[in-house]
Amino acid sequence: MKKSLLLCFLLFNLILLNGQNQRYLDQVFSEVKVDTNIVYGVNATILTVADPRFKQAMPQPLMMDIYSPVGDNLTARPLVLYYHTGNFLPYPQNGSVSGTRRDSTCVEICTQLAKMGYVVASVDYRLGWDPVNTSKDIRVYTLINAAYRGVQDGHTCIRFFKKDVTEFGNRFGVDTSRITIWGQGTGGYVAANLGALDSYGKIPTASDGKFLINTPVGILPMVIEAINGNLTGTSVGTVPPGFGALLGVPDGDTLCYPNHVGYQSGFQLGVNMGGAVGDSAWIDPGQPPVISMHSTTDPFAPYTEGLVLVPVTPPLEVVKVQGSYLIQYLNSAYGNNNSFSSQAKLFNDPYTKAANQLNDGLDGLYPLLRPSPYDSSPWDYWDPATNINHTRGLQTNPDMSKEKALRFIDTLINYVKPRACLALGLNCDLSRYTGTTSLDPAAVGLNVLPNPAQDQIVVKTDAAFPIQSITILDLNGRIYNTISKINANSITINRDQLKAGIYFLKIKFEKGESFSKVVFK
Repeated sequence: MKKSLLLCFLLFNLILLNGQNQRYLDQVFSEVKVDTNIVYGVNATILTVADPRFKQAMPQPLMMDIYSPVGDNLTARPLVLYYHTGNFLPYPQNGSVSGTRRDSTCVEICTQLAKMGYVVASVDYRLGWDPVNTSKDIRVYTLINAAYRGVQDGHTCIRFFKKDVTEFGNRFGVDTSRITIWGQGTGGYVAANLGALDSYGKIPTASDGKFLINTPVGILPMVIEAINGNLTGTSVGTVPPGFGALLGVPDGDTLCYPNHVGYQSGFQLGVNMGGAVGDSAWIDPGQPPVISMHSTTDPFAPYTEGLVLVPVTPPLEVVKVQGSYLIQYLNSAYGNNNSFSSQAKLFNDPYTKAANQLNDGLDGLYPLLRPSPYDSSPWDYWDPATNINHTRGLQTNPDMSKEKALRFIDTLINYVKPRACLALGLNCDLSRYTGTTSLDPAAVGLNVLPNPAQDQIVVKTDAAFPIQSITILDLNGRIYNTISKINANSITINRDQLKAGIYFLKIKFEKGESFSKVVFK
């Protein structure tokens, strides 16, 4: 009898745990361990070329910090490689508030993911380009080379973990068949291009010849494998005689050192926050699925298609690229996102509903509508007292605060996590996302008047569909207020403290729910 009661007790707790807190969907761990300054490779940095002590590209240790949940018994956890922003230039010389693997946003997202059961590496990559050169060709040339090095370093980091599993007993407890590349800002470029740029030949054949340059010896690709190393960073790249002057480095200089040769560098999911691909033709069928978030008015990295701009006065043009909207459009059209998008069509959670109001049916795309056109990274925050670029940072994040950033980080993670479960095959119970019946507003006679509104709105439904509760959410799926125990077909809602903008109403009925958009002037 006691054994039966104990068994029932254990089963009850297991059901309770599965129903309320699930690994990869909830923060089931309260503490995270961080292993700092792990070297995942060594490669040549051009940052030392201008240094009179070196005057050449010098070997640079490639570093990362690894976050893992404390008290986890699993020995093969899905791995996330997280890439920071920073304009491919070192902080604080980049004039940005960000630029290291320990930026506040990086630490927050890596910690949250680790508490959900992932192992997360916050990864550095090689930096350096010439954004303010008076020659546009040089600006483009140095930028595509910076992006190329970032892609090489991404491949190197993936191979590091695969080698560690095979040769060193999997010291970090990862499952290298379930790897996500996640990047924000400049790191978003790394994440997006790591999946799309899967062949060196795509660079010299890019549209408009934008990655070709006219030199004294003729028109050449801006990236040459024999000089820069191959795309995966597994071959030596050296500067041949006579080319050093063209490249700004000495003849014979080494620009790429191979790392972890013999291991593959495939991954299973890309997450892009505000990045872009160098050319839309780089996206092909069969590439890893991608989830993207992007401010629709980002002036420096286009949401659809446009020029990369250097944020100086006046802004300097660099090169035309394709942003998150086209990344998601093409990956959806080619079926690359089918691993999550087909089931996600059934999701009824507020984050999916909010995104679907704006993404033209491209599941996996979360557009961010911001009141200021310069609020391009609302997930960023920093310490105003210690960040020497604080004032400049406010130019592109004018209402920055930790509270604001955490709202957006929470939104983005909540949007990604069920899709990551599907893309990575994590066998999550996603019933919480599909368990509520979605009712057509017309079928329940839903009407919201006036709309747009000034001070208050009236929500009405047909007599057969009394309203049980109404939740007010913003465009990012964040809850502002919930009105419960209504049980009526009409209710007046005062605006109260809501700022001008677009909001969503989630109206719950006895069996199902419906959504409506409302605008407050």
